[in-house]
Amino acid sequence: MKKYLSLLLVCGCCAGALTPAWSAEKVELRLAWWGGKARNMATLEAMKAFEAKYPNISVKGEFTGWDGFYSRLTTQINSGTEADVIQTNWNWLTILSKKGDGFYDLNQVKDQLDLNQFSPASLATTTVNGKINGVPLSSNVMLFYYNAVTWKKAGIDYPKNWDELMQAGQTFKEKLGDNAFPLIIGEQDGLLLLRSYMYQKYQKPLLDEKARKLAWTHEELVEAFTFLKTLTDNHVAPDTKYMASFGKGMMYEMKPWINGDWAGLYGWSAMYPTLANNLKTSADLVLGPYPMLPGAKDAGQFQKTALMFSLGRSTKHPQEAALLVNFLVSDPAGVRATGLERGAPISKIAEKTLREANILSDKDPSVQGLQQYYQLPNRSFSSPYLEDLQFLAQFTAARESIDYGKKTIDQAATQFEEQCNRILRRVMR
Repeated sequence: MKKYLSLLLVCGCCAGALTPAWSAEKVELRLAWWGGKARNMATLEAMKAFEAKYPNISVKGEFTGWDGFYSRLTTQINSGTEADVIQTNWNWLTILSKKGDGFYDLNQVKDQLDLNQFSPASLATTTVNGKINGVPLSSNVMLFYYNAVTWKKAGIDYPKNWDELMQAGQTFKEKLGDNAFPLIIGEQDGLLLLRSYMYQKYQKPLLDEKARKLAWTHEELVEAFTFLKTLTDNHVAPDTKYMASFGKGMMYEMKPWINGDWAGLYGWSAMYPTLANNLKTSADLVLGPYPMLPGAKDAGQFQKTALMFSLGRSTKHPQEAALLVNFLVSDPAGVRATGLERGAPISKIAEKTLREANILSDKDPSVQGLQQYYQLPNRSFSSPYLEDLQFLAQFTAARESIDYGKKTIDQAATQFEEQCNRILRRVMR
């Protein structure tokens, strides 16, 4: 793993060399993030350790699930009431900080935040107009993870190509019943899965950023939605109508995932600890091969900076907030408490700390996932606009209209094309 992380990490000075310039008066900071139970508990433990080290600074945690976090954040930013430290997504910079002034510029707090722990390349992904809008926490890539126990019951190997994945659905249905599926595909996951499949086939991105529109033709959109529909028709993954019967919430928190009936997931490498911890035995979740089309020259995997810690532009305590970020990402006490809940860390001192504590190793599936990504042919550009919530909402609407029988695939593709081109013209200007 050191070989692969070295592509992202170029070391600098030790975190202990920072200037301890915090207020002598009592200061209360707010730290906002989304996540599951494991991430919440780990972050709360890290906050306690920070308060022990800096007794004049208290931290109030504001944590929720994913749903609603972004809309709440935008409301707070517009009213100047956002938290001092915010867990953010890389793609939000295209919307919330087009000119680089949506978040506090971390160049201004270099005495409290050791930016030398991050390579220039990794910091470039979070920099807009020369202003560093966030500390990159980890690298993230879309992968296939499988429940080893359920797949063993099905008696088949993990699929190495798309045809084998398609065939697995019928095997699961015959051997394990109607409620067992090889895979579940979430909203964003479905879009990125289609991006990968179509890129392998045509070496063509979904978006044309220069023209500010979709790059796929109408016929290619129909082909993509047809492929997704074929996956559900062949019992590879449940459709959105069936998924809705379990109510709102994260798929990995639902009983079929916990019980192993949903035996796989196409998702982010940084999510592995959360996905695994919700199973009866976390070690049951393993990394699977990445399906490739015959002759494909590129896997088309979506890879990005996983998460960031940003400072709210309205913070009244930027130095103390920077100290908190530095503690979470580069202080051994904070790093050990947080563990891998936000992925394998980009910070060099964090990686070293977790390896020495036997929390991070090359055998970890999230680390193996990054290795897999670098071993496969992957040269496609990951556009942040593919994660735009308006864009994703149109994909979900198209997918649901097909699954519920409200539109044909051609009709759904037409509406998706029209609506997305309008959105892209607006958000890319």
